[in-house]
Amino acid sequence: MFFDERIVTLFKKNAHHTLTYWSVFFSFGLCIAFLGPTILDLQCQTNSTLSQITWVFFAQQFCLLIGSSVGGIFKRTLFRALGALFVSALVISLIFAIIPFCNNVLLLAIAMAVSGLAMGIIDTIANIQLVTIYQKDSAVFLQALHFFIGFGALVSPLIADSFLSETGCGNHMANQTEMIHHLRSMLRNSPTAEHNITLQHEGGGWEPSVHKAFWIMAFINLPVPLAVLFLMYREQLIPCLPSSTPRLLDKDELAMENQQGAEGQEVEQKEHEAGGHGDIFSCCQNDNLRGLPASFFMIHIFGGLVLFMTDGIVGVYAGFVYTYAVEAHETLSHQTAGYLASIFWAAITAGRLLSIPLSFRIQPVKLLIINLVGAIVTVLMLLIFYKSSIFLFVGTGLCGLFLSSIFPSMLAYTEDILDYQGCATSVLVTSAGMGEMVMQVLIGQIIQTEGSYSFLLCGVIIACMGFIFFIGLLLFHRMHRNYLLGTSKKSTMVEEPAAAEQNGSAKTEANKENESS
Repeated sequence: MFFDERIVTLFKKNAHHTLTYWSVFFSFGLCIAFLGPTILDLQCQTNSTLSQITWVFFAQQFCLLIGSSVGGIFKRTLFRALGALFVSALVISLIFAIIPFCNNVLLLAIAMAVSGLAMGIIDTIANIQLVTIYQKDSAVFLQALHFFIGFGALVSPLIADSFLSETGCGNHMANQTEMIHHLRSMLRNSPTAEHNITLQHEGGGWEPSVHKAFWIMAFINLPVPLAVLFLMYREQLIPCLPSSTPRLLDKDELAMENQQGAEGQEVEQKEHEAGGHGDIFSCCQNDNLRGLPASFFMIHIFGGLVLFMTDGIVGVYAGFVYTYAVEAHETLSHQTAGYLASIFWAAITAGRLLSIPLSFRIQPVKLLIINLVGAIVTVLMLLIFYKSSIFLFVGTGLCGLFLSSIFPSMLAYTEDILDYQGCATSVLVTSAGMGEMVMQVLIGQIIQTEGSYSFLLCGVIIACMGFIFFIGLLLFHRMHRNYLLGTSKKSTMVEEPAAAEQNGSAKTEANKENESS
């Protein structure tokens, strides 16, 4: 068996909460992955350039960062946490429904900003709740949580790919042979395919069909807020709908189940005072962080920098691999290139699924080393064999596989070495969001000015920087471990004389009693 009975029992006890938190991450993945394959169609819809449409990525990731930073304020009660998750998941469905009506970049950016805020809240609350519930056993469940991001991110490109425009919105009438070949191919493969074909008419404009994909995704996402609402009903958190079923354990009680020797609310209060896992602003203002060694803070910083780079690669690759393939590989059709995003997210999904049993057998730090080295080698090979369309598909799958479990492994690693104190969850989630936000805008501008070849070159540089920061994290981990060992030795040396003094005084009192008798 991959899992021992204790892990299975723990999951069964917390199954409803855990499955609900996993489901909201499906919404997160659904929303984060659709921009990549649809970017050229959205560019046509908004009549914008590539450099202008990249600011839509920025709007989404910037508000995701804000949502991640402030999302912790909703974790103070279970009602707030679940209420925030319900609203956020519902907002994502609404955003999918209104995207087809955003006919300029500003409106689309506002819609993406709202969705990013909802995604950030989901990201922070779901991570915090699972870490709170499972504590030192959270690595396995965090891997599963991030598997559902990959699953949602796999679904959205697959849906969008069937509705992508093959010709775009430019003037492609000069290349009528390719259009006719595409038309014949689609009519041959499907009797109803003509309904999904978009053509550029001589006197008309671009006719979209990708709108249908957004409405389908809006409908698919609807069960997620309903699942959160059902958990609130089971928890008797909806005043107008009292539940007749037995009340489930709340998150605080669930956390206390995993703490051997914990007694009552005193332990919970101590954990809250130790820094907890609230929003990043409350973490920075925590008085208990004063007097801690520099290594404690550098672990937060370097862990965040690693995820800044690696999540930046995920965002850049998912966002621009379709654009890169269309521009750099002219033999690839738009629809074939659209499968690259699906392959990338399928590999991430498979990697996170594989990491669930691996995280139970292999330490997070070893998984991080394997994944970081594998990501560097893969992107470097993609750069070397940049002319090969076949290796582009193979390398895309390998890249997604190696990048898949870096975030949950880093989260489990840093939380463990900090003994679940400090602000590791908030810092890492915020840093990952910043990486995606900054890198997508930066690389998008570079591709616009320097050409598509710079896409892979930038990927190699970012991956190497991430590995360098990881080496720094390992060094500060060793420094912090030495500090803890030194502190424990000092406390032992102080306790031993005190114990000896107590024993001496006890013997003196016993001798006096004997003499008096």
